[in-house]
Order: sequence, then C-alpha cells, then structure tokens
Amino acid sequence: MTTHYRLPTNHRKPELMAPAGDWTMLRTAVKAGADAVYFGVDKLNMRAKAKNFSIEELPEISKFCRSKPASPAGGKVKTYLTLNTIVFEDELAEAEQIIKAAKKAKLDRIICSDLAVAELCNKNKMPFCISTQSSISNSLSASVYKKLGAVRIVLARECSLDEIKKIRKNTDLEIEAFVHGAMCIAVSGRCFMSHHLFGQSANRGECIQPCRREYEVYDTAANKSLLIGDDYVLSPKDLCTIEFIDQLIEAGIDSFKIEGRKRAPEYVTKTVSVYRKAIDLHFKKKLTAEKKKEFLKELETVYNRGFSSGFYFDKPSSEDYAGVEGSKATTRKVYVGKVLNYFKKPKVAHILLESGKLKLNDKILIIGETTGLVETSLQKIIVNEKSVKATSKSDEASFITPELVRRNDKVYLVENIPSLSKK
Repeated sequence: MTTHYRLPTNHRKPELMAPAGDWTMLRTAVKAGADAVYFGVDKLNMRAKAKNFSIEELPEISKFCRSKPASPAGGKVKTYLTLNTIVFEDELAEAEQIIKAAKKAKLDRIICSDLAVAELCNKNKMPFCISTQSSISNSLSASVYKKLGAVRIVLARECSLDEIKKIRKNTDLEIEAFVHGAMCIAVSGRCFMSHHLFGQSANRGECIQPCRREYEVYDTAANKSLLIGDDYVLSPKDLCTIEFIDQLIEAGIDSFKIEGRKRAPEYVTKTVSVYRKAIDLHFKKKLTAEKKKEFLKELETVYNRGFSSGFYFDKPSSEDYAGVEGSKATTRKVYVGKVLNYFKKPKVAHILLESGKLKLNDKILIIGETTGLVETSLQKIIVNEKSVKATSKSDEASFITPELVRRNDKVYLVENIPSLSKK
C-alpha cells in the first residue's frame, strides 16, 4: 500500500471538536475555544435523548459558527451534523431531506455510518465523515471509504495509539479520534441491552444506559445472590487523555473529539477550555507534567465516572470500571437564583436569590441559551446599595461579571464535594 506524504505532525494543530446538545452548549463550546462543533437534529442521530436542534435551526447554527473565528487558529468554527444511526428503508427520503437542509445551510460536513447516507451525501455533493460506529481500525478500510467519497474517518475506540500511528502512515484521509468522555462496554457503542430491556435501541440513539446501574447475580440452585455494584462491570470509566495529549498530537490525528452531547454546559466549558490550553501549550513547548496534573484536577471538577486511558495503551482492565452509578466530580452546581438585569458599562449583574445564599469568594456559574456559560468568583457583593459579606434568600444582589449575561439567565453556586475532592 502506498505511503502518503504528510507534513511533520508538529507543524499542524489538531482540530478540537466539541459536543453541542442545544444552543446553550453550542455557544458555550465556541466561547471556550472549540474549532468545530458536532450536533444532531431530532431525527436519525445517535443522541436522540439530547435536546438536539430542528432542521429549521440549521441556517442559524451555520451563520453563528461562521461568524465566530475559532481560537486560536483564526478560521471559522466548523459545523458537523450527526446523521449516524442505522437508517431503515422508509427513512431514506427523510435522511436525504436532512442532507439537503444541511447543504443549503452551508454546514461543513455530515457524520454518518450507514452507507446509504454516504451515498445520499455523494448524490447531493455534501462532504461526509465516517462515524466510529463503523469500527474503522485499519488503513485498508479507510481506503474503501475514501473511494466512497469520505473526507474523514472517525477511528474505532478500540484502536491503540500504536495502531493509530500505523494507520496514519498509510492513509491521507483525515483521522478523528475521541480524547475525552463516556465510553461504552460494547464494541464502538453497538449495544442491544437497552433495546432488549426497555425497547429503546442504542443503535438508534435511544440508549437509556441500563449498563450504568447496580446489578445482582442470582444463583437459582443455591437460592443466593451476589451484589456486583462494587465493580459496576458493565460501566466503564470515562476516557481522559490529558496526561498523554502530546502523544496523540504527535501521532498525526487531525481532529480531537470530546464526547458529551447529553452533559451539562459546565462540562463543555471545562473540557473544551482545558484541552484548548493543553494543545496550545504543546505547540509552545510549554506543556509540562505539572500543567497536565493541574488540567487533570480541573477535569475532575465536572461530571465524570472516573478516568481511564481507554484502549490507547492497552485493553481496559477491571481497574477501568466506574465503581459508581453516577458522577465522581469533585464539585457540583446548586441553583441559587436568576438574573434580573445586566448593566453593560460597569459589567454588573443584578440577580434575585431564590434559593440558598452566596458569600464573598464563592464561585458561581451563570447559564443561559444566548449567554452560554459565564464563570466568576464573587469579589464584591452589593445588597441594597451596601457592600455585604453574604446574602440571604430573597435578596437582590449585584456583582461584577467578566462577560455579558442576560435577564432570566440561571445562577448556580459551585460547591466542593468533600468526600470526593479528598481522593
């Protein structure tokens, strides 16, 4: 097989791609420094449980992203529409309708796994990528998809770093790989557990994740049972590559993908901003071991099931099970109120405390559909035109924010979770 010439990997910055389940997440991702966003409409995408967008919103998404220069490359933020479920016969017309709408809206690419969708993209001259659902794990498969018109392949999650390097040497297709987020016990996410138990198929984007729960094994002969919740053997930890992100960059991967279209805006802000800083520091030759440790602690503050290196260095072991049903995040957000007004010149937000209280030096999040997410700490609080150290429920309080916020944006207090933050 022909080896294709590529520029030395240290001359190219990989694209950082962020998940967008709704407008709040999309704006948050762009603000945090994503080079690209991926999202779905309410049909035929692998995250049917996310809020998603309507077909009618695609032009607005495209316009918004094309107006925003990606940081730090300077190009526009790219838009990738996921059309990556299996498609049944009576859905072909609907799939083509979505593709035509994406092309008309000037989206950059479709992400698909069903070859029918790939063929419909060719028919409508719409660039497409092949999803991880296709389990591409070698360069020969890549060459087949290239002949079919693909411009990028999303490698199987089961590929090791060494395998990715070999594939890179033997294909000139763009390569995309996951760098952070949830992992599935099934091969590239193709699981039937949710379908069999609840009639909601993971292959249609409907998975309700029964694998994440605590299970009991029952021995009918002995009339005894064993609780296997301590291990959660069907629930892997989340992928986290921050400690070896430099090795992935040097492997020549074109796009780094963060999983999480169903997670919260603060997850998007934190993961995108951390990986953005790590990539940029690598190219400045300033990504030290100390910085990686700092970044890891930052990533631990938002939703996670514990961290694993996935398949990059070896096959996951028993140590890579989550061990909990929910999150291991070291912080949580607690709703405290809403924005009543914002004064642009002094950059002051005026809020109503509807629940709980705030005090000096508290870290807060302000989240809204148009605002995205703004994070700040309270250096000064004004109540009834007087500086105070703390507020009470029903107070109206004012404080400086670093960015524009809007009326009715929600305000959250960020709290540490002692039992986890000590680990």
